[in-house]
Amino acid sequence: MLNRLMNWPKPTPELKFNIQNPDSLHSLSSHLRSVMLEAKGLERDIVIICIGTDRSTGDALGPLTGSKLRTLHFYPHVYGTLEEPVHATNLPETLLTIHSQYTLPYVIAIDACLGKLENVGCISVGRGSLKPGAAVNKNLPAVGDAYITGIVNVGGFMEHMVLQSTRLNLVVKMADVIAYSLAYGLRELQGADLCRR
Repeated sequence: MLNRLMNWPKPTPELKFNIQNPDSLHSLSSHLRSVMLEAKGLERDIVIICIGTDRSTGDALGPLTGSKLRTLHFYPHVYGTLEEPVHATNLPETLLTIHSQYTLPYVIAIDACLGKLENVGCISVGRGSLKPGAAVNKNLPAVGDAYITGIVNVGGFMEHMVLQSTRLNLVVKMADVIAYSLAYGLRELQGADLCRR
């Protein structure tokens, strides 16, 4: 769906993790664990919504992440996969479905975005919602109590063309890092719960 981070205000500072850093998986999973711990403390179900389409290389980050999470079997509440993507035409309906199935869900939204050249390959995490489609001038509802965005390419000029020319290799690597970080974070969280019992 492509969220643009450059001009969208966030309620709290976000953290960036460069996937080229060998420690990025560990650092990201630790941070995501603290986000999920907050949701668990509020006794809210964690729901992951992976936004994007498999019809555009740059915008496939969400569906790739969702499919990877499904294969890891750590998240039963995942919306948006390569087989069943969540995109501009079905996002409002998907949000209605989520809110009808869960009482006060804690939604973590995952989306691709465009940004500055030096940030390409970075994964950003923050609390608050993101605005899908902002980079391509789509008016869609804000999504999430927390968000994870992958900066897949440079923004500011001919965004649709930039998305089509984004390297799939980068998008797949970012999806893997996000999915495994969420899985490890959840596993650590479940392990901590078992130790308290």
